[in-house]
Amino acid sequence: MSKKEKSIELLNKAVNDELLAVHQYMYFHFRCDDMGFDLVSNLFKRIAIQEMMHVEQLAERILFLKGEVEMKVAGEVRKLTEVKDMLEQAVKMEMNSVDDYNKWANECAANADSVSKKLFETLTAEEEVHQDQFETELDNLEKFGDHYLALQSIERSKSVATGTPAESVSYTHLTLPTNSRV
Repeated sequence: MSKKEKSIELLNKAVNDELLAVHQYMYFHFRCDDMGFDLVSNLFKRIAIQEMMHVEQLAERILFLKGEVEMKVAGEVRKLTEVKDMLEQAVKMEMNSVDDYNKWANECAANADSVSKKLFETLTAEEEVHQDQFETELDNLEKFGDHYLALQSIERSKSVATGTPAESVSYTHLTLPTNSRV
């Protein structure tokens, strides 16, 4: 396998992983939206869109290298219904991407493909941001318990009752009990 072919193979693996993330996070978005958890739902949707942009960047590089973009999803979408489980799965996925992309950046460097190396390094940094965002939500659930999700659902109900679009509702005024037990 030539050095260029190896880069194309690694880039396609990343495409497959990113496509799984898009599908998984959109599934989580739909589930959270259905339960009225707007903050978490919108986080999953926003990150899914960012993952789609990663697919585009990877595909552009593959095409530049004269390769074929393999639009295969790396696995099956996990049908999780508990927000905590969703966030834990998302953290795991992001950690795996960070590990893979770091390794693949080094492989591309060893094959004298500095552009693919740089792309993997950029994606690594972005996946670390996603991981941090999901971990922050997990921390909020740990700290505030089900109150955290209940307040999101209450705010959705208020916005429906007043005719205010959910996207324009600000959650900055919410106060969460810090010592209550669920």
